[in-house]
Amino acid sequence: MLNRYARAFATKLLTPVAAVLIRLGISPDVVTIIGTLGVCFGALAFYPRGELLIGTLVITGFVFSDTLDGIMARRIGRSGKWGAYLDSTLDRVGDAAIFGGLVLYFAGAGREDGELAPVMAGLALACLILGSVVSYAKARAEGLGMTANVGIAERADRLVVVLIATGLTGLLDLPWAVLGVVLALLALASLVTVVQRMLEVRRQALEAA
Repeated sequence: MLNRYARAFATKLLTPVAAVLIRLGISPDVVTIIGTLGVCFGALAFYPRGELLIGTLVITGFVFSDTLDGIMARRIGRSGKWGAYLDSTLDRVGDAAIFGGLVLYFAGAGREDGELAPVMAGLALACLILGSVVSYAKARAEGLGMTANVGIAERADRLVVVLIATGLTGLLDLPWAVLGVVLALLALASLVTVVQRMLEVRRQALEAA
């Protein structure tokens, strides 16, 4: 749900930026790579040190490249399989960096903050793993000639929710329990999405049998 509205807003906002970059001769692939590097830097340089707000702001600034590169590719007529492959692959890298940065933060803070830290690290790790399985379930279905475009927690939904929750935790110094609830709900939503996609693929496979 968030995916559709967020992309529509971002497309309108970033189209002039895309036009400028095209005039400068910058490739959409370069934007994709720089955006991923920026997300990884924001997540892995700031989150493990507990600088949640700064890390979230840096990540948010670079995460828009995921839409910007697509706008550029369409404007210059270079939308194709390679761009889609590069974009999807590096999306997984960026997502892993975000949740991995949170895992490192909570694991490191566990020496000082007691019993809650391992739980928080485990929830962040669950989000990382299940998010990857969500993406794999769709990619594998498409590789078999089927579709799995279903689920309550697409990538954009998970990304927006975790960045808002993490940023507010850093800005307002919220208790870890607040972020923990969000991570738990994200993990659960990701698990439900995996099951939904598996059932959808099973339905298509039985119909084709």
